[in-house]
Amino acid sequence: MKNLEVPSRPLEVAVVTETFPPEVNGVARTVGILVDALIARGHRVQLIRPRQGRHDQPITRPSLETVLRPGFPIPGYRGLRMGLPAKRALLRAWRLRRPHVLQVVTEGPLGSSALAAAKALEIPVCSEFHTNFHTYSRHYGLGLLARPVAAHLRRLHNRAEVTLVPTAELASELSAAGYEHVRVVGRGVDTTLFHPGRRSNALRRSWGAAPDDTVAMYVGRLGPEKNLRLFVQAAEAMRALDPGLKVVVVGDGPAGRALRASRRDFVFCGMRAGTELAEHYASGDVFVFPSLTETFGNVTTEAMASRLAVVAYDYAAARQCIRHGESGLLAPCGDEPCFVRLTATVAADRSLREHLRTGALSAARTLSWERVTDDLESVLSELARKSAR
Repeated sequence: MKNLEVPSRPLEVAVVTETFPPEVNGVARTVGILVDALIARGHRVQLIRPRQGRHDQPITRPSLETVLRPGFPIPGYRGLRMGLPAKRALLRAWRLRRPHVLQVVTEGPLGSSALAAAKALEIPVCSEFHTNFHTYSRHYGLGLLARPVAAHLRRLHNRAEVTLVPTAELASELSAAGYEHVRVVGRGVDTTLFHPGRRSNALRRSWGAAPDDTVAMYVGRLGPEKNLRLFVQAAEAMRALDPGLKVVVVGDGPAGRALRASRRDFVFCGMRAGTELAEHYASGDVFVFPSLTETFGNVTTEAMASRLAVVAYDYAAARQCIRHGESGLLAPCGDEPCFVRLTATVAADRSLREHLRTGALSAARTLSWERVTDDLESVLSELARKSAR
């Protein structure tokens, strides 16, 4: 077996994830940014993920090796696949070239088998908690599985030396649920991509919005776990006070067909990514986000960086990044009447809306991915040094 000396830098990091760019979701964007950031700092990354289609090819460039594994479709997530177990293959590969540390991003069969292989070889493991799968199961008619799924996730993460979460709120919640060695590594926002300068009058005209019209937006997956029923209620309350308000929905998912059929007065833009997504954000005015199933919610900070007035529940990214009345409006978790009242207030009060938009942009400019990379690099280096000792 080839053993590597463990300096503070560079590290050899094996990253296992079910999703990665160009796939469009918060986890893919986060892991893509952090992999690029680690490589830019001189570390070497072995990226292990499922093959997402027949034409999916491994991306290999200096300091990045991509290993594609077989997978199977994830129910309700079109275009995404969950990786099959690969313990034997990973044992063979890591006996030949041993990583300093394993970073398990997602907890599917591929991630679980990678953790088992790392434990057999005494490679330290950093796991990440990105998605409330046990909460999601209730929204897909699988409520009976919620408790066993929660128990599985806790066992898996507790086998790792450390579990990373994006907020102190989630760290407290998981610790209370029996998770051990939980650490906070936050999230940033790419303000070179998401910024108000991408506002497009041509795009607004395509939505039927005049320059002075208010555009209320939802950006994200169209799934039952996102509380879209409340988004519709909020949009109706806003329109009651501002009949000219336009409602724009960016994203798609299993609830998309029914929502499009029932709300022909909304503008549906489908999935968008990169600069197209940034232009859509920046061309809106109010971001309405009623979800209660996020571990963070990158869309919140992307909307803030695009200078939108955000209305959200007081948890996850919104609690961490928004000051109520200064950079957005926060409703107590689960208080639907309050949530609707706040969206109506933003629709009726233009001066408040402009105040919140300015505050949101100012707050977003403090959310640096550089700082997040510092924190992640520190955790990985600490694990590698402990393992070497």
